[in-house]
Amino acid sequence: MAGQQQRGDPVFQPASSVKGLRFGGQLMIKNFKVRRATALEFIRLLCVPDAGSSPFPTVAAFIPTNFTILAQHAWHTLTLGLGTKKSKVVIFVFESEQLKSVVERVWPWEISLGEVNKKLIRGLPGCEMARFKFRKGCITFYVYAVRRQGSIGFARAEDLKAVLQSVVALKDFMDHTAMLATPNQRTISYSAPMAVAH
Repeated sequence: MAGQQQRGDPVFQPASSVKGLRFGGQLMIKNFKVRRATALEFIRLLCVPDAGSSPFPTVAAFIPTNFTILAQHAWHTLTLGLGTKKSKVVIFVFESEQLKSVVERVWPWEISLGEVNKKLIRGLPGCEMARFKFRKGCITFYVYAVRRQGSIGFARAEDLKAVLQSVVALKDFMDHTAMLATPNQRTISYSAPMAVAH
């Protein structure tokens, strides 16, 4: 860990100690799955303007699966509105493309939210992370900067800054089904495709 971090710099902790995802009393959410987002899906999700084909080569993101989207709506309906409609997006910004490549080889393509803390976050021995959390309506964004233990600073600080600024700039999502189907659309009142099968 860098002992002389400047004010405002991310605070890194060992992967075994950094805070993970939180679920509160909505334990059912742990059973819902997220999947890796493609580069294009990630760009659309953050509404990045004038982005190239891969402006964030060291970023990996997990978004709700199609089944999760439908299941959460069904759960909310069956519980007469008591079941949450909130979901989670998890974003990892690595210090290098090489570290990202190594990690992605062992990460699953799809994973239950309840397993994210154990397999994606705690499952990175030898790494340190800095955690950022943002609530945007029904979507909670978790952003983790990932570097090798003992590194000083963060080599991809500009990428991390760009991701954080993009998340902060997002408007609150009223409905995550619409968000995943058409990122610029905030409700399901507009007749647009509901599925995101890619």
